[in-house]
Amino acid sequence: MSIAKCHLADAAASAAAGARLAPELRGGMVITLCGDLGTGKTTLVRGALRALGWAGAVKSPTYALVEHYLLSSIYFYHFDFYRFADPSEWETAGLADYFRPDAVCLIEWPERVTGLLPPPDLALTLVHPSDASAAGRDITLDARTEAGERCLVAMTGTSERTPRGA
Repeated sequence: MSIAKCHLADAAASAAAGARLAPELRGGMVITLCGDLGTGKTTLVRGALRALGWAGAVKSPTYALVEHYLLSSIYFYHFDFYRFADPSEWETAGLADYFRPDAVCLIEWPERVTGLLPPPDLALTLVHPSDASAAGRDITLDARTEAGERCLVAMTGTSERTPRGA
């Protein structure tokens, strides 16, 4: 599998990246989104949901832990584990049942439940640019399955990528 990097100039570019991801989402997929507060994780998810036809509100599930969206083509779950202080909270929350073959799961702050999630198809990392005066966000896309590879190509709009481990 491979890794790609690109720059998202603003919130609209983050939403557009999510919109490009949407057509590739299939049941059973897991996408993780890492990054500090304010790097655009929820904005990217919102872009994917809009592209899938969701017209309602899309909010961060920071307090609810999960927001679910019943779309005509797929069950869509958006998780946020920011508030987890201990991975054991995963067990008591009963969230493993959401990871099913007919559902796609996008997960913010997956590092808070390390070792408990299914392996991701695509791991996204959003960061503020190293140049403090630069606008936007940098995103690293790490495809770990064939499905993740298709998402990477769709999101970047290019086949230029680095093989994993190169």
